[in-house]
Amino acid sequence: MKKEPITGKIHSFESFGTVDGPGVRFVVFMQGCAFRCLYCHNPDTFDLNHAAYELTPLEVLQKMQKFMPYYKHGGITVSGGEPLLQPQFVKELFRICKAEGIHTAIDTAGCYLGDDVKEALNHTDLVLLDVKCIDPTIHLALTRKPLQPTLDFANYLSEQRIPTWIRYVLVPGFTDSDDLIERHAQFVSGLTNVTKVEILPFHKMGSIKYETLGLEYALKETIPPSEERIENAKNIYRNKGIEVN
Repeated sequence: MKKEPITGKIHSFESFGTVDGPGVRFVVFMQGCAFRCLYCHNPDTFDLNHAAYELTPLEVLQKMQKFMPYYKHGGITVSGGEPLLQPQFVKELFRICKAEGIHTAIDTAGCYLGDDVKEALNHTDLVLLDVKCIDPTIHLALTRKPLQPTLDFANYLSEQRIPTWIRYVLVPGFTDSDDLIERHAQFVSGLTNVTKVEILPFHKMGSIKYETLGLEYALKETIPPSEERIENAKNIYRNKGIEVN
């Protein structure tokens, strides 16, 4: 009996990404996410069954190849949604990319750590890990998911020495207090593999998508953080010897 090829449910592509890993990158936005972050700017990726594309890893690589000269100092990043909802696809895509000498990165909330995920990480050069909030109660209110799986994922990456950038979204009223940032920075400073932290200021650029989808945007009255609060957050990490974007 012929084995069916692995396919991935994909939302969209970005051919010249510059904010999802080093260099210029081909970004694959996977469909589906178990998190429901209040500030998410991609709510159209939530439902796994609403993919715009269903492609094999080889078909994705073929889409990338015509731009390959631009990725000499970059590579491919799989984002989402939550790409590790589809770990077998990610594993196979990264396996063939590594065979072509392409740098691989994954942007994840780190909520899954089964054997398939570990196998995908074996072909991953860099993880962009979103640790949304270090307080379990606030994390649950912000994402509707528990914090501990993400901490376990971060510790696994540290044990395996997989290079990691930590991403922290600065959301006024949720994650912007000095105490929370200090606790977050303290956790990050205990990891062996983190090369830098990226502070991502909250914004409302995705709010129009919620209107289109008929969803309530819970943070519509929230004002983005000031430059002063952003710099304050960066300095908390720097004071612990952590490089910040």
